[in-house]
Amino acid sequence: MTLEQLKYPIGKFEKPTAITRDILNKWISDISTFPKRLSSEVKPLTDEQLDTTYRPDGWTIRQVVHHCADSHMNSIIRLKLALTEDLPTIKPYFEDRWAELSDSKNLPIDSSLKMIDGIHERWTFLLNNLTEEQLGRSFIHPEQGKTFRVDENIGAYAWHCNHHLAHITETKKRNNWN
Repeated sequence: MTLEQLKYPIGKFEKPTAITRDILNKWISDISTFPKRLSSEVKPLTDEQLDTTYRPDGWTIRQVVHHCADSHMNSIIRLKLALTEDLPTIKPYFEDRWAELSDSKNLPIDSSLKMIDGIHERWTFLLNNLTEEQLGRSFIHPEQGKTFRVDENIGAYAWHCNHHLAHITETKKRNNWN
């Protein structure tokens, strides 16, 4: 595999030209099922396996799990800001620096799996109850200098779930851990 394939095992997110209800339902399903899919892949792993990087100079599987908790926590906050404020500017964070903190590098993954369960339960409930008007609301991402719509962001995070899950499943395959 090339470094690009290791980094983006499912490719980069591509926003469809039209976001239909069927596409949204698929994305919401991906977000909803992510906690169970993630847990089934990582719970059987040993500490040594969790501390294996998914690519050269990449994060360990442990860091990926903690990153998903951090990232998805930020995503639900961004969603709530977009739903309750007029075109809010969200606060970006340095995910690479967060991944280097001791909790991301050394803490067992159970706390992040619990966070992901709770975040995704509430997130999915919100996503399943959004109105058309709410789906069209937006926030500003100052780091990217771009405005994101709620419906587009749902797709980006469904991709994010599947992207990081593929990091884990592909690492397991390459190392014959299945």
